[in-house]
Amino acid sequence: MLPNNLFESVFNRSPFGHYLLSPTPEATILAVNDAFLKASARTRTELVGLSLFTAFPGNPADPTDSGEVLLRDSLARVRASSRPDTLPAIRYPIPVVLPNGETGFEERFWTATSTPIFGTDGQLLCISHSNIDVTDQVNSEAAVRESEKRFRALTNATADVIYRMSADWSEMRRLEGRGFMKDTDAPTGNWLDDYIPPGDHALVQAGIARAMQDGAVLELEHRVWRSDGSCGWTLSRAVPMFDAAGKLYEWIGAASDISERKAWEDKLREADRRKDEFLAMLSHELRNPLAPIGAAAELLQRAQLDDGMLKRTSQIIGRQVKHMTALIDDLLDVSRVTRGLVELDQTVLDVGTVLHEAVEQVTPLIASRGHVLALTLPPPGTQVLGDRKRLVQVVANLLGNAAKYTPEGGRLAVSAFGRDGRLCIDVLDNGIGMAPELVARAFELFTQAERSSDRSSGGLGLGLALVKSLIELHGGDVACDSAGPGQGSRFSVCLPLLPAAAAAPMPDAQAQAQAGAASLHVLVVDDNVDAAVTLAMLLEANGHQVQVEHDPLVALAATLDTPPQVCLLDIGLPGIDGLELARRLRARPGTANALLIAITGYGQDSDRQQILQAGFDHHLVKPIDIAQLYTLLDVLT
Repeated sequence: MLPNNLFESVFNRSPFGHYLLSPTPEATILAVNDAFLKASARTRTELVGLSLFTAFPGNPADPTDSGEVLLRDSLARVRASSRPDTLPAIRYPIPVVLPNGETGFEERFWTATSTPIFGTDGQLLCISHSNIDVTDQVNSEAAVRESEKRFRALTNATADVIYRMSADWSEMRRLEGRGFMKDTDAPTGNWLDDYIPPGDHALVQAGIARAMQDGAVLELEHRVWRSDGSCGWTLSRAVPMFDAAGKLYEWIGAASDISERKAWEDKLREADRRKDEFLAMLSHELRNPLAPIGAAAELLQRAQLDDGMLKRTSQIIGRQVKHMTALIDDLLDVSRVTRGLVELDQTVLDVGTVLHEAVEQVTPLIASRGHVLALTLPPPGTQVLGDRKRLVQVVANLLGNAAKYTPEGGRLAVSAFGRDGRLCIDVLDNGIGMAPELVARAFELFTQAERSSDRSSGGLGLGLALVKSLIELHGGDVACDSAGPGQGSRFSVCLPLLPAAAAAPMPDAQAQAQAGAASLHVLVVDDNVDAAVTLAMLLEANGHQVQVEHDPLVALAATLDTPPQVCLLDIGLPGIDGLELARRLRARPGTANALLIAITGYGQDSDRQQILQAGFDHHLVKPIDIAQLYTLLDVLT
């Protein structure tokens, strides 16, 4: 028989907490070992002889503290069954002395086994109660569960797809998250075929090989099959995971849907390409008219020309200047419209009149190409609210476009009709037509059909973009369609149609002041000698008396002797600018009521407002429309 002191030594040296309890409901502590004393920070004197539940009471302030109840039930089962009973980790706070001297409770978790001890007569002598403090383990498991919970919340909240890969990328172990790719929890070794389009397999495999070789983060943009079956783009980043020995055992990755960003990048590249083409085209279009103008100028400097040669030379210069002016006007119009600087001068317009004016503008081009034009007008009195000049510009632009892209001898048609309270104008041709991709972007800036290298069709690819902007300013919309290359095109414009009751009497567009023959005294001030002299020659040829000055202060002094009736002033002058010159002329009695006309290269709406505020009556942009100038002068004659 082993000595009792051996049992006592084993009892006290056990690394687990043990104490012996009386086999009564009070569970009086009969003995306690060193391990339990250390864990509970108590002494034997404090514990032996006390009820277990007195020594370690429950926390009355904590309604969730169920440790005492569970322990009492476990001991009751031992007494009733005479068999051991084990409790899993239970929460059993321990009373402790707080730093402020008060008594509190420290949350602890224990596993416990209660074993009945019998005497030689078979009577229950006591209950051996052993426990292990598993607080650290429980807290660690709780932290893992919380981490897992947060990870799940993250994967559900993010638009990204989270995935796990084996160390050699041979198997996708998990794919989760409510992202743009289909979800799966099942491992798959065929993930490359399942998720990556064949054309990107080599790209992805090369990226993986580099990341595996360097043990570095994988970051790669590639195409991917989306959950709806379409092909999109993803940015995939995967981080290598290493164990304590430094061995790579897994990759954790996230895939972001960048399809929209890639689409915008494609659009920007396409816009940049068209911009470069446009600049090359602009250079070509502006240089083309300079060649005949330069040749004509050289010709005029040579020996005397007969009247026929002189007339043909001047006609060449006039045509080329008009062409350059039209190009520059298109550029300025697009700039003003896209920046929202165009103000419409809206009046009640007869649609038939607008169409006739537009056709009249394009008739020379149509005739030169031998086209047949069919014009279908709406019923008389069909009216819209709009800017006459701008709507004529829209129709003329569409019709001119149709003529440019229709081979000689082709057919054009302009048809206007009412439908569902809207006026629709269709411009049709049987020309070169458009491919579907061109139809889709026909109204974008710088868009044109393919042309030969000599760019014989002309233009800058601005017209349709301008048409769209102007029609939208009128509250309308535009569209185009084509059956394909060689099948012709249809461009449609729709505007709100004025009800008959709302239509006001039309102003007489032809009611103009009758041109007189009286001569005017005109002062021209421009520091560009050639511009001033040629303008003076035109005015003198029309019967006016013209004084030319190149210095604004000299011009101001000259008006004291002979006040002019009309002053044509450049804005960019030396000394004082045209704005200040206009203010001084308005301040003098002799020129206070003179007709002041600004002739300048500054054509923005802000320039116009500034010019009119300085006292000018009219604002003409270089190269000026001579017919418009004559009309302004005719009012005074």
